[in-house]
Amino acid sequence: MKKNVLAVIVASALPFVCSQAQAAGFALAEQGVSGLGNAYAGAAAVAEDASTVWWNPAGMSRLASGKHLLVGAHYIVPETKFSNGASAPPFIGTGNGGDAGDPTFVPNLFYAMDLNQTWSLGLGVNVPFGLATEYDNGWIGRFQGIKSEVMTVNINPSVSYKLSNQASIGFGVSYQRGDIELLTAIPAVAGGGENTTKIDGDAWGFNIGALFAVGPATRLGVHYRSSLDYKLDGTTSFSSPALAAANGDVKLDLETPATFSFSAAHKANQQLELLADVTWTEWSRIDRLPVVRTSGPLSGQTLDTLVFNFEDTWRVAIGANYKLNGPWTVRGGVAYDQSPVPNAQVRSVRLPDNDRYWLSLGATYQMSKASRFDFGYSFIQVKDADINNDQRTATPFPKGLVNGTYEATVNIFSVSYQHSF
Repeated sequence: MKKNVLAVIVASALPFVCSQAQAAGFALAEQGVSGLGNAYAGAAAVAEDASTVWWNPAGMSRLASGKHLLVGAHYIVPETKFSNGASAPPFIGTGNGGDAGDPTFVPNLFYAMDLNQTWSLGLGVNVPFGLATEYDNGWIGRFQGIKSEVMTVNINPSVSYKLSNQASIGFGVSYQRGDIELLTAIPAVAGGGENTTKIDGDAWGFNIGALFAVGPATRLGVHYRSSLDYKLDGTTSFSSPALAAANGDVKLDLETPATFSFSAAHKANQQLELLADVTWTEWSRIDRLPVVRTSGPLSGQTLDTLVFNFEDTWRVAIGANYKLNGPWTVRGGVAYDQSPVPNAQVRSVRLPDNDRYWLSLGATYQMSKASRFDFGYSFIQVKDADINNDQRTATPFPKGLVNGTYEATVNIFSVSYQHSF
């Protein structure tokens, strides 16, 4: 498939940025470390470091004059375990799949600079979506999925304009590159073995935001990030020689969700800052995703249909920063992150998601006017997720009934360094 130079560069980075999704659905909230310590409360209004390029580019107008380079890293440790209830595969299977979540490393980079007193430029390179679930071979739900992997890289140049001392606006353009890999077992009556589908593609989108000072101590931020329309294509292959004729090219169309955030930051006194955020995500764009063949005698036929039936969601967060004497600032925050999965009947073994509760702590160490370190930790408790996904009559082969309960938790450890010059 044809790729421009930018696509090749971004695709080369993909092996390093796969992740278990740690926000609702398959989104990744881990964009910048300072905000992690607040569970990203007030993210579109804080504008205290270069990560505002992602959360609200209008916030670049609040940064100190000069150039700011921020490099961050998140070590994400998920645990996802399935307990079987009354599953009924088409043929006997054993095992609950083990721990389907693996620890992973997610980096991001942000840069912001002022051009003059009113204009600023920025650039973000980050990972907005990610998913990695992998079960033990032979597990009871293998006909619905063994391995699912989503990898993305986002490049987001942006600009801000300072309208006055009380208001600024910002705009950005996103180029995003994505890879998806799906591994599924095939029952013996349909040829046996495993099916691997690998697809990739790119998409463009935009984001726009505004930041307002409504008094000497309070800021309000609003930010919208658009949906991206992916046209993914690649190949599918079967390990069984009996199904070799079914190997070929496939495609998948996917629209990512748009988001809209409203944030507030209020300085209660010289030491304490209070933060809040409400974010809406348009997950309903993701409903049924057919994987369609594009080559050979089966061209035009559907290889498989990924059924999600997602619903729109809300995320609510509150937090606080407290400036200690000296170079340290401590942070805290909690959040409720609603899942887009509507019920147990459509919950997928590939994405056994449910509502999430965040508890976050963090700290900033200002080494000098030019250098700062941020540290963050979040514990995420995922609400137990029942699954009753019945695909015993699915075509082109039966995939069984997966019935049971998922239990999941996530630990996130993050650190970043920003240098201003």
